[in-house]
Amino acid sequence: MTTKNRLIFYLKECDIHINRLKEVLTELKKLYPIDYDKLENFTTSQKDKLDVLAFRFSKLKDILVAKIFRKYLEYPNYPVQDKNFLEILKELSKKNIVDIDKWAEFRAVRNSIAHDYPYNNDEKIEAINYLIQNKGKN
Repeated sequence: MTTKNRLIFYLKECDIHINRLKEVLTELKKLYPIDYDKLENFTTSQKDKLDVLAFRFSKLKDILVAKIFRKYLEYPNYPVQDKNFLEILKELSKKNIVDIDKWAEFRAVRNSIAHDYPYNNDEKIEAINYLIQNKGKN
């Protein structure tokens, strides 16, 4: 498979994750704003929506990092093999593909929703509300 075809394949996978994220965020918006009391009293179905949110957001971030960013730069023959992720990110930033500050924000949101540590409910709630508020924004 050519680099271009792989990139197209990975972008189609991203579309699946994005569509599921949009669906679950639309459902979670009905509960917005989410606070500690609401979160503690979520039904199993509502908790499942949070799991979908965390899973799809994590999968989307992972495919961007592991596949798309590298393949995108590989396509015009940029050497990616020996580059760490920060170098890749800087190159994408130079091309105005990714804003490094926005990427750091998304990474923090992903970390907040992906972990079920007992001490991070405030961060998790803030991240969920952030995603609901920013659904559909660039």
